Amino acid sequence: MSLPESSEPRPALAPKDYKRDLKPVWCPGCGDFGVLNALYKTLADLNLERHNTAVISGIGCSSRLPGYVAAYGFNALHGRALTLATGVKLANPQVTTIVAGGDGDGFAIGMGHFPHAARRNLDMTYILMDNRIYGLTKGQLSPTSEPDLVTKTSSLGNIERPIDPVTLALATGVTFIARTVSTNIKHMTEIFSRAIKHSGFSFVQVLSPCVTFRGKTQYKDYQGDGVIYLEQTGHDQHDFHAALKVANNGDAYQLGVIYHVHTESFGVRYTRLREAFKQDKNSAVLDVVNDFLP
Repeated sequence: MSLPESSEPRPALAPKDYKRDLKPVWCPGCGDFGVLNALYKTLADLNLERHNTAVISGIGCSSRLPGYVAAYGFNALHGRALTLATGVKLANPQVTTIVAGGDGDGFAIGMGHFPHAARRNLDMTYILMDNRIYGLTKGQLSPTSEPDLVTKTSSLGNIERPIDPVTLALATGVTFIARTVSTNIKHMTEIFSRAIKHSGFSFVQVLSPCVTFRGKTQYKDYQGDGVIYLEQTGHDQHDFHAALKVANNGDAYQLGVIYHVHTESFGVRYTRLREAFKQDKNSAVLDVVNDFLP
């Protein structure tokens, strides 16, 4: 339950105010450290109330993130972060709801929940830390692992086609889609801020290297000629077909806001439906459920 708003102006919070005493246990050099620090800065820039902010995750290395943020947090079952976050948002629409997870958690066992969060256009932000490997279980293929990758479960190279998170987000109707990289705190902070302020479901793919099981080469892939910043290309983020071209570009990772469209969020439609239902004197079930409607 959110606390009542005060008429007095709230003091500004700094990034350190969102830190818990619990220390991250990620491997030295893990890209998720950058994501966490960018999130601290984003929360401070937006001056979000800690008691009105919830960070939800599933299971995995990146899904440890809620434990390091001084706000409400929850580690859900493997792949179930979006379902739990849906309940949080519907129970208290005023709570800023952020979902954090990895490519295995989100696009393996959790894959079935993503299209439904997208089509409902729930007002929440999903930050996907994509290292294209299972880190917590020690280096197996993930759904986003590239072809021919050699791992513990693919000693002769990966023969499966990877899922592209951005293409999937476009196909399922996500209304804000962006890609960033964990080595650029400034860029991540800008993207996270825009995603959280978006009214509707926002999805951010963060290229977050795993130095333990992918080595330093993954860092090199996300540097220099390996990335293109869309802000410098004149990309039209409101053009769906232009967004598809960005998603399917195999020459370099294109970073920035890929697609952004304004449509009514689930919360807006749900509130309107609820008010209409409360005023429907002819409803046969009104007397049964009226006591449960705030």
